[in-house]
Order: sequence, then C-alpha cells, then structure tokens
Amino acid sequence: MVSLFAFPRCRYSENSNGLKSNIWTKEQSRIWQEKNGWLRGCNFIPSTAINQLEMWQVETFDTVTINRELSWAKDIGMNCMRVYLHHVAWEIDQYGFKNRISRYLEIANRYNIKTVFVFFDDCWNPTYKAGKQPDPKPGIHNSGWIRDPGDLLFQDSTLTKILEIYVKDILTSFKDDKRILMWDLYNEPGMSGCGNKSYQLLQNVFKWAWEVRPSQPLTAGVWNNTLPTLNKFQIESSDVITYHTYKDPVEHKVTIDTLKLYGRPMICTEYMAREKNSLFSNIMPMLKKENIGAINWGLVSGKTNTIYAWEKAIPGGSEPELWFHDIFRSDGTPYDKEEIELIRSLTVSNN
Repeated sequence: MVSLFAFPRCRYSENSNGLKSNIWTKEQSRIWQEKNGWLRGCNFIPSTAINQLEMWQVETFDTVTINRELSWAKDIGMNCMRVYLHHVAWEIDQYGFKNRISRYLEIANRYNIKTVFVFFDDCWNPTYKAGKQPDPKPGIHNSGWIRDPGDLLFQDSTLTKILEIYVKDILTSFKDDKRILMWDLYNEPGMSGCGNKSYQLLQNVFKWAWEVRPSQPLTAGVWNNTLPTLNKFQIESSDVITYHTYKDPVEHKVTIDTLKLYGRPMICTEYMAREKNSLFSNIMPMLKKENIGAINWGLVSGKTNTIYAWEKAIPGGSEPELWFHDIFRSDGTPYDKEEIELIRSLTVSNN
C-alpha cells in the first residue's frame, strides 16, 4: 500500500524554503508528550453557535452552554478540546475577544480540559461578516461555517499585516498559559480548491509564531497527500505532528506508520465519521495503543449540522438514521450509549 505524507527526512534547523525556524527539538517535544499523557477530546463549538464568529462575538458568547457541554466531555474522560478562533472577532473587539478567550479557558480548566486553538482555516464558506450570523440551512453539513481569512486575503492588500498583528497579539497574550495545550496555526491549508495559493499564508503564520515563540507547541496538520508542497512544509515546521484522516482503520494505520518516521509526538486532530467507517470502536483503541492523541470531530449536535454527512443533504432537516459526527444531543443524552461506554472504558484508566 502506498504510504501517505512520505517525504525526505526533515532537517529541523531550517525548513525547505530557507526560512529561519524556531522549532522545538525532538527532546522538547518528547518531554511535552510525557507531561501531557494520552490526549483525547473533540473539535468543540457550542451547540448554539453555527460558526466561529457566533461562538466568539460578545452578543452570542454563550458561557452557559459552553460550561454545560464541557461538563459532558469531562464526564466521558475527555481532556482536551480543539477550538477555532476568527480574526474578525478580534478585529472588531480586541480587548473583549481576549477576555472571552480567558473566560473560555477558565471554564475548560474547571473540567481539567486543555485547549488547542486554531487560527486559520480553508474550509467551507469563503466570505463572512461581523454581526448576526446566518441561520442553519436544514439538513446541510456546516452550512454556516466560515473560512479565515478566506477570499478576503486576495482582495485586500492590507489584510496580511492585520493578520500578523492579530496572530502575534493572541500568541503574546497567552504564550505561557498552561491551560493551552498547543497552537494549531492553519486548518487544512489548500482545502476548497485553494491548493498552493495557501502556501504564503502558511509560511507567514509559522514565521509570526516563531517570532513570538510561545511555550506551547506549534503545529499545522497534514490532511491531503496530493498537496506535497504544503505537507512537507507543515511536517518540517511543526513541533508536534498533527494530521487528519476520516479513513477506515487499515488506511489510518498506513498514515500512522508513515508519520512515525519523523520521530515526533503525533495527534490525530480530526477523525470519526461513522459513514466512512472511522469510528470510536475501531480508531480510538488503535490511537490509544500507539499513544497518538485522538481528537474527533464534534461533541454536541447543534447549529453546525454536523450530524449530516458532507455529501448528503437531507431536505427538511430530519434526523439521519446514522449520525455523521457528534456524540451528544443538545439535552445531553448520547446518540449511542454503547459508544459512550466504549469511550469511558478507554479513558477511565487515564484520568
């Protein structure tokens, strides 16, 4: 079987473009892994938010729901959440945005949950605006999720400087915060047909982060083996290796075996799509055995509509028989009690 993400072994003092890096040594990354143990969690957005702006804008920042839903995560033994930011929430209210990040971290810390914050994202809708966010489109997966910075990057010549100030401000403000597990600098660069158009921003965000050099590790997960230029830079530049795959256990294991060759801790920051045979039952035990962090997509069914499959809209929005992502209903009852029991059986000895 062809290996995924197979590139020449990296030299970590300097990346492939000659940019001076400030990457951790392998020993630093190993110590970090030993300190944090086996990581398991979800990609988290409260069920009352359709996208990153609705989560973080002051009018819709919902601490009641965040508190309630993170308590459910704690109850099944999760110890980390991956959470997306958005530069517009910072741009319109810098001080308030950082206060809301602090408030979120306070809530998560109450449940001994550490946070992976994500800066940029090439997935779903290319345009956005501050203020009231759209209502969900019935039966459509992630109908209101927004990219960051999306198409605006190619329309506004001043945006790159704004993004640099934004990234450095957030990293500087929280660079020694022990409640933050790591910084995921760019989610799925090259997605949505962007390809290598995303390469410049990918390089920039690492450069900006290296100039701040927070105490937490930096990463950007590989996700598509048809983007070798991006993948090579991501692997070379990350303190710890992260990746996404919604493939079945056989293909997932090939990815693991390939990425192991780079000799750094690994975290799968997206998996679990029931329709694709990426399940808690066949993936999570494998990740635990390999000591690879396991962060699935979705905690609570809500406005993101991620119980629906990517390619299969359900007109009218009736509930699919087989949920695509997510673990709990909005009232806290599990979609599948056997899944909950399995998750607890894997996490209880690590609490």
